[in-house]
Amino acid sequence: MTKTSPAVPIASDSDSLCDLIIDAIQDIKGKKILKLDLKELDESPADYFVICEGESHTQVKGISDNIYKRIRDETGLRPSWTEGEQHANWILVDYFDIVIHIFYKETRTFYDLEDLWSDAKITEYENI
Repeated sequence: MTKTSPAVPIASDSDSLCDLIIDAIQDIKGKKILKLDLKELDESPADYFVICEGESHTQVKGISDNIYKRIRDETGLRPSWTEGEQHANWILVDYFDIVIHIFYKETRTFYDLEDLWSDAKITEYENI
């Protein structure tokens, strides 16, 4: 587990931040990118989950690093919590309203978060 510096305020809204996160994932060729809108669900842990996968542990870590760097550089925001970098099977990056789940392919299939949160409004993004 890795704890990071407290988040700083951001000038943009959650939708804009989701767009930046998805763009950062696409920079590193992340696969099967989904945005789950949880705002209408009772007791949801965040407004959004962004879920993607990488084809290797190196790519999973690279996606996480790129998200962190792009958001820090472009907004000044730092995650409130990150976890899973050491083994890179499932890296979680928490920006309070948005939680990012970056999976190694087999790990994503095992946990199947999309099915667990299937009541959410799901937006799928094409690989670029």
